[in-house]
Amino acid sequence: MPKGKAKGQKGKKITLKMAKNSIRISLDGGLRLDLSKMGITTFPKCILKLADVDELDLSRNMLKKIPSSIQNFQNLRWLDLHSNQLEELPEAIGTLQKLFYLNVSNNKLTTKNLPEDLSLLKNLRILNLGLNCLDSIPTTLGALKELKEIGLFDNALTTIPKSVENLPNLKKLNAERNPFPDSKEEVQDDPIKRVETLYLVQEKDLCSSCLEMCQNEKDKMNTLKKNTQITSRKLSFPLLLTPNSSAKDNQEEWRLKSEDP
Repeated sequence: MPKGKAKGQKGKKITLKMAKNSIRISLDGGLRLDLSKMGITTFPKCILKLADVDELDLSRNMLKKIPSSIQNFQNLRWLDLHSNQLEELPEAIGTLQKLFYLNVSNNKLTTKNLPEDLSLLKNLRILNLGLNCLDSIPTTLGALKELKEIGLFDNALTTIPKSVENLPNLKKLNAERNPFPDSKEEVQDDPIKRVETLYLVQEKDLCSSCLEMCQNEKDKMNTLKKNTQITSRKLSFPLLLTPNSSAKDNQEEWRLKSEDP
């Protein structure tokens, strides 16, 4: 028997120095704290000393919980928590009044653990709730009047509230692969068109396994599209490919029939 006890998965410890070294300048000149893909299992308390950043990226880690101390980040405009193991969000997230981008896709969020205070994020433009365990969407999200894009794909939704569908500034709503009683997306019947559908997760934000899966699906669709085009070309004039083919006889037969009284 080997000595010692079996240990569970242990995350990487983030120090304040590591966090400071992870600060970048965003495209618009703001401060971005990028702690993505760091193997973090618990929210690093040390980053509360860097609460003046404009963007916080904790995506592609193993976080199960975001503490209420997230409210310390009052300047936050961009928060990315996708591809973790989050089962809930804190009510305190509703205090982040400057937030315009929130990505919590690819987690384990359920409807009952979506905080009501999400509806307080009045400046939110982009919200991604895709790839979770949601069976319904709170009607209170209809209060997010500035919302332009919302991702609801790959959940267990059977309906979308009218208050959300009719948001005045909403331009993109991705609700694919939900068990709606009546299909809300005609493109689902066409595998080629599915390649061109909206995904609110950018390629650079995907984990390696997700990226590989998406690439494989894209390759399949491209192959299907290519084969379909080849088949279409072959079937256009199949009997005119060789001289003295039966095309002449077929054409003559069609002409005679069309001239019958």
